[in-house]
Amino acid sequence: MKKIHQFLKLTEHHCIRFANFPSMDSVARIKELLSTRQRRQVVDEKLTRAAVLMALFKKKDAWYLLMTKRSDEVEHHKGQISFPGGAADSDDKNIVATALRETEEEIGLQAGQIEILGQYDDHVTPTGFIITPVVGYIEKLPRISPKEEEVVEILEVPVSLFRDPTKERMVQLVRHGTKVDVYFYDFGKHEIWGATARISRDFLRETEIAKIPL
Repeated sequence: MKKIHQFLKLTEHHCIRFANFPSMDSVARIKELLSTRQRRQVVDEKLTRAAVLMALFKKKDAWYLLMTKRSDEVEHHKGQISFPGGAADSDDKNIVATALRETEEEIGLQAGQIEILGQYDDHVTPTGFIITPVVGYIEKLPRISPKEEEVVEILEVPVSLFRDPTKERMVQLVRHGTKVDVYFYDFGKHEIWGATARISRDFLRETEIAKIPL
């Protein structure tokens, strides 16, 4: 717990220092932030390595995250709201390649349409995955063609949802003897929770501390 507290304090200090560079645009500042902060990495051979694409795009002066609603036919996290992504394959060159491959397979978005900005902190799920969020930027969102067996709906979720503390609901659960804060957000008829909610919340709060306009 002490190490986690020290890590969070170091991250906050880095974000505050980084906020002194207001002249850079949002995309460049996110890229710089991710390249200079200390990323939390998890190594555990008993867990499955996976990656998701946290894709940011702008529409009518507002920023959004691209998410999907998973079908009831997928093996894991049926019917949940998530980022496109999945388990690493032995043929993947690296974890970024995993995120890009899975994204193209699930929703038809090709690597050339995405600018990779960096990687965020690893997140361990109760279902046995280590998720590495790969942050990307899409200059102009193209027509999306989801793979129906895996994705039933494409969601454009406003960044503002996760930056507003009044929009969140937190439930404390005990997992493996440890108390864990689980966050929930309502988005229309959907509920965003679990790893997707936590990753979005943590990343966007950090960009807010760094005063990156989104």
